[in-house]
Amino acid sequence: MQLLLFNAFNGLIQGAFYALMALGLALILSLNSVINMAHGGFLVIGAYLAYTLYPFLGFWGALIAGPLCAAGIGLVVERVLIRPLYKRPDPLYTLLLTFGLALVIEDMTRRIWGAQGLPFQVPDVLNSPVSSVLFFITGYRLLVVAITVIAVLGLYLVLRRTRLGIRIRAGTLDLETVSALGVNIYRLRALNFAIGCFLAGLAGVLAAGVLGLTPPMGSSLIMPSFVAVIVGGVGSLVGSILGGLLIGVAAGITTTYFPAASEAVIYLIMLIVLVVRPRGLLGQEGLFE
Repeated sequence: MQLLLFNAFNGLIQGAFYALMALGLALILSLNSVINMAHGGFLVIGAYLAYTLYPFLGFWGALIAGPLCAAGIGLVVERVLIRPLYKRPDPLYTLLLTFGLALVIEDMTRRIWGAQGLPFQVPDVLNSPVSSVLFFITGYRLLVVAITVIAVLGLYLVLRRTRLGIRIRAGTLDLETVSALGVNIYRLRALNFAIGCFLAGLAGVLAAGVLGLTPPMGSSLIMPSFVAVIVGGVGSLVGSILGGLLIGVAAGITTTYFPAASEAVIYLIMLIVLVVRPRGLLGQEGLFE
Protein backbone atom coordinates (compact mmCIF):
# COMPACT_ATOMS: atom_id res chain seq x y z
CA MET A 1 0.00 0.00 0.00
CA GLN A 2 2.82 2.40 0.86
CA LEU A 3 4.50 1.62 -2.48
CA LEU A 4 1.25 2.47 -4.27
CA LEU A 5 0.99 5.78 -2.41
CA PHE A 6 4.64 6.49 -3.16
CA ASN A 7 4.22 5.96 -6.91
CA ALA A 8 0.85 7.75 -7.03
CA PHE A 9 2.32 10.81 -5.32
CA ASN A 10 5.33 10.75 -7.65
CA GLY A 11 2.86 10.57 -10.52
CA LEU A 12 1.00 13.58 -9.12
CA ILE A 13 4.25 15.58 -9.06
CA GLN A 14 5.03 14.51 -12.61
CA GLY A 15 1.46 15.39 -13.54
CA ALA A 16 1.98 18.88 -12.14
CA PHE A 17 4.86 19.36 -14.59
CA TYR A 18 2.70 18.05 -17.43
CA ALA A 19 -0.16 20.35 -16.38
CA LEU A 20 2.00 23.48 -16.38
CA MET A 21 3.47 22.54 -19.75
CA ALA A 22 0.07 21.66 -21.21
CA LEU A 23 -1.41 24.91 -19.95
CA GLY A 24 1.25 26.90 -21.80
CA LEU A 25 0.83 24.78 -24.93
CA ALA A 26 -2.95 25.26 -24.87
CA LEU A 27 -2.63 29.04 -24.45
CA ILE A 28 -0.26 29.35 -27.40
CA LEU A 29 -2.29 27.01 -29.58
CA SER A 30 -5.59 28.75 -28.81
CA LEU A 31 -4.56 32.33 -29.62
CA ASN A 32 -1.36 32.07 -31.66
CA SER A 33 -2.45 28.96 -33.60
CA VAL A 34 1.08 27.60 -33.14
CA ILE A 35 1.84 23.97 -32.34
CA ASN A 36 4.88 24.88 -30.28
CA MET A 37 7.29 21.96 -30.52
CA ALA A 38 9.93 24.18 -28.89
CA HIS A 39 7.93 24.36 -25.66
CA GLY A 40 10.23 21.80 -24.08
CA GLY A 41 13.14 23.99 -25.13
CA PHE A 42 11.75 26.89 -23.13
CA LEU A 43 11.45 24.52 -20.17
CA VAL A 44 15.17 23.80 -20.55
CA ILE A 45 15.99 27.51 -20.89
CA GLY A 46 14.13 28.35 -17.70
CA ALA A 47 15.76 25.52 -15.77
CA TYR A 48 19.34 26.14 -16.88
CA LEU A 49 19.15 29.91 -16.50
CA ALA A 50 17.79 29.40 -12.98
CA TYR A 51 20.76 27.11 -12.31
CA THR A 52 23.14 29.80 -13.62
CA LEU A 53 21.54 32.56 -11.56
CA TYR A 54 21.29 30.44 -8.42
CA PRO A 55 24.69 31.54 -6.96
CA PHE A 56 23.69 35.21 -7.33
CA LEU A 57 19.99 35.15 -6.44
CA GLY A 58 19.63 32.08 -4.25
CA PHE A 59 16.94 29.44 -4.64
CA TRP A 60 13.90 31.71 -4.39
CA GLY A 61 15.32 34.36 -6.69
CA ALA A 62 16.30 31.75 -9.29
CA LEU A 63 12.84 30.21 -9.03
CA ILE A 64 11.36 33.53 -10.16
CA ALA A 65 14.10 34.68 -12.53
CA GLY A 66 14.32 31.44 -14.56
CA PRO A 67 10.71 31.51 -15.83
CA LEU A 68 10.91 35.28 -16.42
CA CYS A 69 14.00 34.78 -18.57
CA ALA A 70 12.18 32.06 -20.52
CA ALA A 71 9.28 34.47 -21.07
CA GLY A 72 11.64 37.22 -22.24
CA ILE A 73 13.36 34.91 -24.72
CA GLY A 74 9.92 33.75 -25.82
CA LEU A 75 9.00 37.35 -26.67
CA VAL A 76 12.10 37.65 -28.87
CA VAL A 77 11.47 34.30 -30.57
CA GLU A 78 7.85 35.20 -31.26
CA ARG A 79 8.78 38.59 -32.72
CA VAL A 80 11.71 37.45 -34.86
CA LEU A 81 10.80 33.92 -35.96
CA ILE A 82 7.11 33.19 -35.47
CA ARG A 83 5.36 36.48 -36.25
CA PRO A 84 6.38 36.48 -39.95
CA LEU A 85 4.61 33.13 -40.34
CA TYR A 86 1.22 34.24 -39.03
CA LYS A 87 0.12 35.17 -42.54
CA ARG A 88 0.68 31.60 -43.70
CA PRO A 89 -2.54 29.68 -42.95
CA ASP A 90 -0.86 26.26 -42.88
CA PRO A 91 0.28 25.47 -39.29
CA LEU A 92 2.92 23.14 -40.73
CA TYR A 93 5.31 26.09 -41.16
CA THR A 94 5.33 27.03 -37.48
CA LEU A 95 5.39 23.38 -36.45
CA LEU A 96 8.56 22.75 -38.49
CA LEU A 97 10.08 26.02 -37.30
CA THR A 98 9.53 25.28 -33.62
CA PHE A 99 10.68 21.67 -34.09
CA GLY A 100 13.96 22.94 -35.51
CA LEU A 101 14.19 25.52 -32.75
CA ALA A 102 13.82 22.77 -30.14
CA LEU A 103 16.81 20.94 -31.64
CA VAL A 104 18.85 24.15 -31.69
CA ILE A 105 18.07 24.90 -28.04
CA GLU A 106 19.00 21.39 -26.95
CA ASP A 107 22.29 21.53 -28.85
CA MET A 108 23.14 24.99 -27.49
CA THR A 109 22.41 23.73 -23.98
CA ARG A 110 24.94 20.93 -24.45
CA ARG A 111 27.55 23.35 -25.75
CA ILE A 112 27.10 25.92 -22.98
CA TRP A 113 26.49 23.74 -19.91
CA GLY A 114 27.80 20.37 -21.09
CA ALA A 115 26.11 17.09 -21.93
CA GLN A 116 26.32 15.69 -18.41
CA GLY A 117 23.49 16.10 -15.93
CA LEU A 118 23.72 18.86 -13.34
CA PRO A 119 22.12 18.99 -9.87
CA PHE A 120 19.74 21.81 -8.99
CA GLN A 121 20.26 22.35 -5.29
CA VAL A 122 17.14 22.60 -3.18
CA PRO A 123 17.36 24.08 0.35
CA ASP A 124 17.83 21.35 2.96
CA VAL A 125 14.76 22.48 4.87
CA LEU A 126 12.63 21.67 1.81
CA ASN A 127 14.23 18.28 1.23
CA SER A 128 13.20 16.95 4.64
CA PRO A 129 10.20 14.60 4.79
CA VAL A 130 7.15 16.09 6.47
CA SER A 131 6.27 12.71 8.00
CA SER A 132 8.29 9.71 9.17
CA VAL A 133 5.63 7.39 7.78
CA LEU A 134 5.06 9.11 4.43
CA PHE A 135 8.77 9.66 3.89
CA PHE A 136 8.30 10.45 0.19
CA ILE A 137 6.31 13.63 0.92
CA THR A 138 8.97 16.28 1.28
CA GLY A 139 8.60 19.99 1.71
CA TYR A 140 9.83 20.56 -1.85
CA ARG A 141 7.24 18.24 -3.38
CA LEU A 142 4.51 20.03 -1.46
CA LEU A 143 6.01 23.30 -2.71
CA VAL A 144 5.74 22.02 -6.29
CA VAL A 145 2.04 21.30 -5.77
CA ALA A 146 1.48 24.67 -4.07
CA ILE A 147 3.26 26.65 -6.80
CA THR A 148 1.33 24.78 -9.49
CA VAL A 149 -1.95 25.69 -7.78
CA ILE A 150 -0.84 29.33 -7.38
CA ALA A 151 0.23 29.51 -11.04
CA VAL A 152 -3.10 28.11 -12.21
CA LEU A 153 -5.09 30.48 -9.98
CA GLY A 154 -2.90 33.39 -11.05
CA LEU A 155 -3.50 32.62 -14.72
CA TYR A 156 -7.23 32.31 -14.04
CA LEU A 157 -7.29 35.75 -12.42
CA VAL A 158 -5.29 37.26 -15.27
CA LEU A 159 -7.65 35.82 -17.88
CA ARG A 160 -10.80 36.76 -15.97
CA ARG A 161 -9.96 40.01 -14.20
CA THR A 162 -7.50 41.92 -16.40
CA ARG A 163 -7.88 43.72 -19.69
CA LEU A 164 -5.10 41.60 -21.19
CA GLY A 165 -6.82 38.40 -20.15
CA ILE A 166 -10.19 39.49 -21.51
CA ARG A 167 -8.55 40.32 -24.84
CA ILE A 168 -6.79 36.96 -24.93
CA ARG A 169 -10.05 35.12 -24.29
CA ALA A 170 -11.83 37.20 -26.92
CA GLY A 171 -9.01 36.61 -29.38
CA THR A 172 -9.27 32.85 -29.04
CA LEU A 173 -12.90 33.13 -30.16
CA ASP A 174 -12.65 35.78 -32.90
CA LEU A 175 -9.29 37.41 -33.50
CA GLU A 176 -10.50 39.45 -36.48
CA THR A 177 -13.20 41.16 -34.44
CA VAL A 178 -10.72 41.94 -31.66
CA SER A 179 -8.44 43.51 -34.27
CA ALA A 180 -11.34 45.53 -35.70
CA LEU A 181 -11.94 46.97 -32.22
CA GLY A 182 -8.49 48.53 -32.27
CA VAL A 183 -6.49 45.94 -30.32
CA ASN A 184 -2.94 45.33 -31.50
CA ILE A 185 -3.24 41.60 -32.09
CA TYR A 186 0.49 41.18 -32.74
CA ARG A 187 1.30 42.54 -29.32
CA LEU A 188 -1.49 40.43 -27.85
CA ARG A 189 -0.10 37.28 -29.43
CA ALA A 190 3.41 38.14 -28.28
CA LEU A 191 2.32 38.56 -24.65
CA ASN A 192 0.28 35.38 -24.82
CA PHE A 193 3.29 33.49 -26.20
CA ALA A 194 5.43 34.89 -23.39
CA ILE A 195 2.93 33.71 -20.76
CA GLY A 196 3.03 30.22 -22.25
CA CYS A 197 6.85 30.26 -22.18
CA PHE A 198 6.78 31.48 -18.58
CA LEU A 199 4.72 28.43 -17.59
CA ALA A 200 7.17 26.17 -19.43
CA GLY A 201 10.11 27.82 -17.65
CA LEU A 202 8.36 27.45 -14.30
CA ALA A 203 7.80 23.76 -14.98
CA GLY A 204 11.48 23.46 -15.87
CA VAL A 205 12.76 25.02 -12.65
CA LEU A 206 10.40 22.92 -10.52
CA ALA A 207 11.27 19.74 -12.43
CA ALA A 208 14.99 20.45 -12.04
CA GLY A 209 14.66 20.16 -8.27
CA VAL A 210 13.18 16.66 -8.66
CA LEU A 211 14.73 15.27 -11.84
CA GLY A 212 17.97 17.26 -12.09
CA LEU A 213 19.18 19.14 -15.16
CA THR A 214 19.85 17.41 -18.48
CA PRO A 215 19.75 18.88 -22.02
CA PRO A 216 17.04 16.40 -23.22
CA MET A 217 14.76 17.02 -20.23
CA GLY A 218 12.43 19.14 -22.36
CA SER A 219 12.12 16.40 -24.97
CA SER A 220 11.11 13.87 -22.33
CA LEU A 221 8.30 16.10 -21.03
CA ILE A 222 6.97 17.65 -24.24
CA MET A 223 5.15 14.63 -25.71
CA PRO A 224 3.22 13.75 -22.51
CA SER A 225 2.29 17.43 -22.32
CA PHE A 226 0.81 17.30 -25.82
CA VAL A 227 -1.05 14.15 -24.78
CA ALA A 228 -2.40 16.07 -21.77
CA VAL A 229 -3.75 18.78 -24.10
CA ILE A 230 -5.44 16.18 -26.30
CA VAL A 231 -6.86 14.18 -23.38
CA GLY A 232 -8.16 17.28 -21.63
CA GLY A 233 -9.50 18.73 -24.86
CA VAL A 234 -7.93 21.17 -27.28
CA GLY A 235 -9.23 24.65 -26.48
CA SER A 236 -9.85 23.95 -22.80
CA LEU A 237 -7.31 25.27 -20.29
CA VAL A 238 -9.00 23.44 -17.42
CA GLY A 239 -8.96 20.30 -19.53
CA SER A 240 -5.21 20.65 -20.07
CA ILE A 241 -4.63 20.75 -16.33
CA LEU A 242 -6.93 17.78 -15.77
CA GLY A 243 -5.26 15.85 -18.57
CA GLY A 244 -1.78 16.48 -17.17
CA LEU A 245 -2.69 15.35 -13.67
CA LEU A 246 -4.62 12.34 -14.98
CA ILE A 247 -1.83 10.91 -17.11
CA GLY A 248 0.77 11.66 -14.43
CA VAL A 249 -1.10 9.80 -11.68
CA ALA A 250 -2.03 6.98 -14.06
CA ALA A 251 1.62 6.50 -15.04
CA GLY A 252 2.64 6.53 -11.37
CA ILE A 253 0.08 3.90 -10.37
CA THR A 254 1.01 1.73 -13.36
CA THR A 255 4.65 1.82 -12.22
CA THR A 256 3.59 -0.07 -9.08
CA TYR A 257 2.26 -3.09 -10.98
CA PHE A 258 3.69 -2.90 -14.51
CA PRO A 259 6.78 -0.65 -14.54
CA ALA A 260 7.51 -1.32 -18.21
CA ALA A 261 4.08 0.01 -19.19
CA SER A 262 4.29 3.28 -17.23
CA GLU A 263 4.92 5.31 -20.40
CA ALA A 264 2.66 3.30 -22.67
CA VAL A 265 -0.34 3.88 -20.39
CA ILE A 266 -0.17 7.61 -21.17
CA TYR A 267 -0.78 6.96 -24.86
CA LEU A 268 -3.33 4.26 -24.08
CA ILE A 269 -5.36 6.85 -22.15
CA MET A 270 -5.15 9.19 -25.12
CA LEU A 271 -6.35 6.44 -27.45
CA ILE A 272 -9.30 5.57 -25.23
CA VAL A 273 -10.32 9.22 -24.85
CA LEU A 274 -10.13 9.87 -28.59
CA VAL A 275 -12.24 6.78 -29.31
CA VAL A 276 -14.87 7.48 -26.66
CA ARG A 277 -14.87 11.29 -26.76
CA PRO A 278 -12.90 12.61 -29.76
CA ARG A 279 -12.94 16.23 -28.58
CA GLY A 280 -11.29 15.32 -25.27
CA LEU A 281 -12.70 15.44 -21.76
CA LEU A 282 -13.52 19.15 -21.79
CA GLY A 283 -12.72 20.11 -25.37
CA GLN A 284 -14.82 22.03 -27.83
CA GLU A 285 -17.06 20.02 -30.09
CA GLY A 286 -15.91 19.67 -33.65
CA LEU A 287 -12.15 19.99 -33.23
CA PHE A 288 -11.54 16.30 -33.83
CA GLU A 289 -14.89 15.20 -35.20
